[in-house]
Amino acid sequence: MPDTALGVWLKGLREERKLSLRDLGQRSEVDHAYIYRLETGAKEAPSEDVVEKLAKALSASKRDHDILRHLARQTNVDPNILEFVRKDQSISSDELQMLSTVANRGARADYATSLARIRRMMMDDEDG
Repeated sequence: MPDTALGVWLKGLREERKLSLRDLGQRSEVDHAYIYRLETGAKEAPSEDVVEKLAKALSASKRDHDILRHLARQTNVDPNILEFVRKDQSISSDELQMLSTVANRGARADYATSLARIRRMMMDDEDG
């Protein structure tokens, strides 16, 4: 089963907090086997209630919580974008949403260039 963006993000948050699947399951009151299926991509699109329980149990920042919520709703986000987003804490959930819709016609994705373009467009919209 291929990784999903939700699974990659969720597992990253869990591992940053040094929690096992069982620990997160107990803290969130979500079955650890279900969390595992979310992390591996066997399950996608958990309910809003499950996302809220997981975010709370992970003590997720507003940004991480918003990203987790977005990834639970948008199952087609390329997991490769998340390394870039995780490294640059200035990238908002809204910017991730826009970045995840950029088409890279056959070329290797250049997330930094795409983000710069998105930010310029957003500034132009604010100024205009």
